[in-house]
Amino acid sequence: MKALSLYQDRASVVHKIDPITKLMYILIAVTIPIILPNKLVSLVVLLLSLIILLLGKVLKKVFPIIGFSIIVLLSVIIIQGLFNAENKTVLFHLGNIVFYKEGLAFAFGICIRVINILCAFSILVLTTKPSDLIESLVRRGLSPKLGYVLGSVLQIIPEMVGTMETITDAQRSRGMETEGKLLVRIKSFLPLIGPVVMSSLVNTRERSMALEVRAFNSKAKKTFINQEEKSGFNKIIKIILVILFLASIVGRLLL
Repeated sequence: MKALSLYQDRASVVHKIDPITKLMYILIAVTIPIILPNKLVSLVVLLLSLIILLLGKVLKKVFPIIGFSIIVLLSVIIIQGLFNAENKTVLFHLGNIVFYKEGLAFAFGICIRVINILCAFSILVLTTKPSDLIESLVRRGLSPKLGYVLGSVLQIIPEMVGTMETITDAQRSRGMETEGKLLVRIKSFLPLIGPVVMSSLVNTRERSMALEVRAFNSKAKKTFINQEEKSGFNKIIKIILVILFLASIVGRLLL
């Protein structure tokens, strides 16, 4: 059975870092390049994120995530390289099409920031169980109802993908053709999508019933099955992240 999230179960030091610390890293990794709008700073932060992904043994898993943004990034490069308002210096020609240095440099900065954001979020998504993330947030004051809703949102797409695969396998076992020419795929679409939609509606009803079963309306103090592990290692990382953030602010003021 396939996992219902992007989480990758690995034995690594990154997996042992608590979710709140990873959320802090995302905040720092995204804001520092904004505070210090320098391509070198963005590249350093991106390199740090890639090293963390490598240590977490999930570096290969981030490439498909980045791949989804390639078309958008290519469009940014083309548009900025051709039509940026500050374009002056011709860099190269493609036939009659002229690309300018200023626009491509600007597009490069945007691409680095986008990939940096994707890598930073991938650290959290690929190395943290959704349930652990929600539980950590609830422990720190997040409403249990909201936590349940967030957990459901994180699971709904993977669940639908899993349901689709199960229904597809079931229909194949009954002799339905689901692969081949485009017309064959179109014919099999309705028999597949119908059960998926019905299954999603049933799951929604079950989730609404679970809200009452889990006693979210009770005013009693909530308890947790798992005991939170407090590590000095996480505290050290948080202190380093805060120092880096403050250092970036000071650096911006001195510029």
